[in-house]
Amino acid sequence: MKYYFAPLEGLTNYVYRNIHAEYFGKLDKYFTPFLSPNQNKKFSTREKNDILPENNIGLNVVPQLLTNNSEHFIWACNEIEKMGYTEVNLNLGCPSGTVVAKKKGSGFLTELDKLDNFLDDIYSKTDINISIKTRLGRYSPDEFEEILNIFNKYPIYELTIHPRVQTDFYRNPVNKQAFYKYFESVKAPVCYNGDIFKASDCKIENVNAVMLGRGLIANPFLVSCIKGENVFDKQIVKDFHDKLYRVYKEKLSGDIPVLHKMKEIWFYMNVLFSADETIWKKLRKTKNLKEYEMLINSIFSYDLNENAAYIGLK
Repeated sequence: MKYYFAPLEGLTNYVYRNIHAEYFGKLDKYFTPFLSPNQNKKFSTREKNDILPENNIGLNVVPQLLTNNSEHFIWACNEIEKMGYTEVNLNLGCPSGTVVAKKKGSGFLTELDKLDNFLDDIYSKTDINISIKTRLGRYSPDEFEEILNIFNKYPIYELTIHPRVQTDFYRNPVNKQAFYKYFESVKAPVCYNGDIFKASDCKIENVNAVMLGRGLIANPFLVSCIKGENVFDKQIVKDFHDKLYRVYKEKLSGDIPVLHKMKEIWFYMNVLFSADETIWKKLRKTKNLKEYEMLINSIFSYDLNENAAYIGLK
């Protein structure tokens, strides 16, 4: 089984992925939060920093692209290939309302003729391996039959399937029944993604790879748990946190940007600790680093709650 780190906007940037790999071991692939190539044909500073090879040494990183314009996609592929990458990933899964309104992400799944033309263009005019991350459709999993007919026309390097539709967002349960309904008909190698929070969630038959996202943020030991390794260690979590916090303080200007990054991580990682709810409330509300550091000391005074990591997010 191969293990991939899913792209989570604002969370799994190059800073996070490097430090996570240092303390919890390397995964087989790391997908970047999406890059949005446009008519300017220029990556933003944030996007460029995230994919610079020198910021990802030793990691198998796959840049993810979000666009419905083949010209923009092809330009980005060429630039990424110049950096030495051999794979890019097309985002057809993002359920965000602002993204979908522009017919991008999972919103592109309702524009099948345009999607077909787009895929024909990008696969015929690029040499780099192109994988795809998709949902089952916009409104109903039944839409995936027609979507898959289009996918199967092209040499997709790997197809990651998140078995929800766009309108599910992340609220409704994953639809494994629909996943298995279509699985045998997929010509490309398949990776499974969706609601893997504990070891038993990873028992997906006949797939060679799984993509972990929120569950791996919540429990950085998750892959080790899946492998049956007893590795829970509070000091490792503390060292991981402290380095991440220190690097963000060095790279970001002011308390608020640093707090924003750390609060996003604790939104998920709080399941590792049985700290009193009043502490979590104070953490969510704090606006300065001095108070944050005091709260962190309180949190790490609690024992690591191994069971919480197995039962999923709060």
